[in-house]
Amino acid sequence: MKFLFDLFPIILFFAAYKLYDIYTATAVAIHRRFENMHLVTLAILIVFGGLTLFLRDPIFIKWKPTVVNWLFGITFLGSRYIGKRTLVERMMSHAISVPGPVWARINWAWVVFFVGMGVLNLYVAYNYSEDTWVNFKLFGMMGLTIAFVFIQAFYLSRYMTPEGENE
Repeated sequence: MKFLFDLFPIILFFAAYKLYDIYTATAVAIHRRFENMHLVTLAILIVFGGLTLFLRDPIFIKWKPTVVNWLFGITFLGSRYIGKRTLVERMMSHAISVPGPVWARINWAWVVFFVGMGVLNLYVAYNYSEDTWVNFKLFGMMGLTIAFVFIQAFYLSRYMTPEGENE
């Protein structure tokens, strides 16, 4: 259910774009309600969305997913050096148990995924139409993320052990 709640603003952005234009869609995205964990994304959206609306230049809103993905990538990378556990281990170890090196590989995979998604977003933004970019932002990025999560789950399933066995 939480996934659907998080998906709703993306669907509103998509619908507003299809019914109106990129500026209306940007305004709709800025005016949504956010949870505390989305504050960084909200700040980036306000800055890049605000620049898009103020300067009437959609390139700023097109850069927003790249900036967010790269910040996530930096966060996952930085988690290797802060504390004893990687970010992915902190987020998932309550649900599954795998050996430490597996957590490290999964964490690296997320770093590469986020950096790659940022690069891919820029490629689509600069080489395809605005309409194609909006479709990619909704369907392409979401589809790639879901596929990556499934691949990760399949990979993790090979290493999962009963809770507490690795400790």
